[in-house]
Amino acid sequence: MTDVPLSSYTFLITILIVAIVVGFFIIKNLMKLVINSVLGLLLLFFVNYFHVLGAVGKPDIPITPLTFLICLFGGIPGALILILLQLAGFPL
Repeated sequence: MTDVPLSSYTFLITILIVAIVVGFFIIKNLMKLVINSVLGLLLLFFVNYFHVLGAVGKPDIPITPLTFLICLFGGIPGALILILLQLAGFPL
């Protein structure tokens, strides 16, 4: 049986630690994206539920697959862009 040098174990432990740290940052950023997406969808829902755009004489934003995807990937900024487009007269 051959002995494995200590430098091999050190290298493997270093790679493992780097993988754990990278995984942690990916999960942390993924959670931020998920929270932002959910908040964007909730913002769009509440704007429609309380007829906020009706107060300025504009129709509600219809929930279509396109508006859903914009809010899903854009989050709060995506919902705000949809609201501004609706107010400007360019409904999606």
